Amino acid sequence: MSDFIQFENVSRQYGSVLAVNDVSLGIGKGEFFSLLGPSGCGKTTLLRMLAGFERPDSGRVLLDGVDITELPPERRKVNTIFQNYALFPHLSVRRNIAFGPTVAKRPRREVDEEVDKMLALIQMRDHADKRVDQISGGQKQRVAIARALINKPAVLLLDEPLAALDLKLRQRMLIELDMVHDQVGITFVFVTHDQGEAMSLADRVAVMNHGRIEQLGRPVEIYEAPQTSFVAAFIGDSNFFEGVVAEVTDVEHVLLRIDGFDDLRAFNDKGLHEGDRVFLSVRPEKIRISREQPLGGPDHNTTRAVVDDVIYLGTHTRFWLRAGEYRIAVEQQHNRFVLDEQPIRWKDEVWLQWHVDDGFMLERYAESDEALMAIPPQRVGESNAGLEDGGRG
Repeated sequence: MSDFIQFENVSRQYGSVLAVNDVSLGIGKGEFFSLLGPSGCGKTTLLRMLAGFERPDSGRVLLDGVDITELPPERRKVNTIFQNYALFPHLSVRRNIAFGPTVAKRPRREVDEEVDKMLALIQMRDHADKRVDQISGGQKQRVAIARALINKPAVLLLDEPLAALDLKLRQRMLIELDMVHDQVGITFVFVTHDQGEAMSLADRVAVMNHGRIEQLGRPVEIYEAPQTSFVAAFIGDSNFFEGVVAEVTDVEHVLLRIDGFDDLRAFNDKGLHEGDRVFLSVRPEKIRISREQPLGGPDHNTTRAVVDDVIYLGTHTRFWLRAGEYRIAVEQQHNRFVLDEQPIRWKDEVWLQWHVDDGFMLERYAESDEALMAIPPQRVGESNAGLEDGGRG
C-alpha cells in the first residue's frame, strides 16, 4: 500500500511543551488508521496539522504527493468530525447534511440527490426533517459523518468521535463506522485514547507517547508483540519481570534468570546475548493456573505461586498471585464451569504455566516517569492500578 498521507519529520511546540517531536508517518489510501495514546501524547495535534488547523514548526505534510503544509483548511480535501459534532441544532437533519454543498453553491437538484444518498448511507431517511436537537447522540454522530462525506473529502478525520456516547451506543457506533468506511472506501484517520476502539476498527495503529510514535503496526502486532513497556501496559494488561540472560540455548531461545523463579525460557526475537539485561512481559490470559503440577517440557515455563486475591467477573476470573518478589495477574476464562468443582481460593498454593513463546521481551522500559505511571507495578506490596485516561492529546 503506497503512502497517501505523509508526515515528514513533523514537529510542533507550544511554549516549553514539545507536542509532536520529529514524527515521520505514512498512511495508505483507503486505510482505516488510528492514532492512539493518552492525554498529551500529541495525537490530536498531529490530526490538526493534517486538517490545517495547526502548522508544524518544522517538517511537512503531504496528501497524495502534494505538499499541503501551508494550505488553509478550506483548500484541503480533508473533513473533520469533532467530539461535539459541531452541528446546527436549530436546523433539520437534511439541512445540516446539505450545508457544505449549499454554501459551495452547487445546484439544488444535485444537492438534494446527494443528501438523499447520505441519508440512505446513515439509515436516517425517516428522520430527515427532524431538528438535530430532537435526535439521539448516536444519530447526531451519523449526521456529522454524512455532513462530512457529502463534501467528497479524500480523507475523513475523526477526533474522539465516540467519547460523548455511553458504552452500548459506542459499541454499536463502532460497527456502523466500520460499515461506512467499507462503503465509501476513503481514508479514515481516527484519534482515540481508547485501546478497544482503535484495536477493533483500525487496519493499523500508531501508539503515541510524549510526541513520538512508540510503535506502529497492525492491532495484532501491537498487542502480541509490543516493543516497549509503555505499549505493553497501555494496550491491555501485562506482567513485567526483570532479569538477565543466563544462557543462549539455541538460535531462537534464551534462558532467563529472574529473582524468585527457576530459570525461564523465552523467545529471543531481540538477539540478546548472555549477561544482557532483559525485561520480560507475559499477558494474564496466556498463563494457566492449576492446583496440580502440570506436565512440563521444554516448551513451557512452570512456577509455583500463592494466591493473593480472587476476583470473579462472570465470563472469567482474575487471580492475583505472589511468586518471589513479583505480583502476577492471571485470567482464567470460563469455557466450562462446574459448580461442585473445588475453586482456587485466597492463600492457596498453585502452579502457573505458560508457553515459552507467549512471553515477549521488550526493547526498553518506558522513557519517562509519566510513561512509567502507565505500567501496573508488579512488585509485592505495590498498587496494581493501571492507566486510566479519559483525556485528549
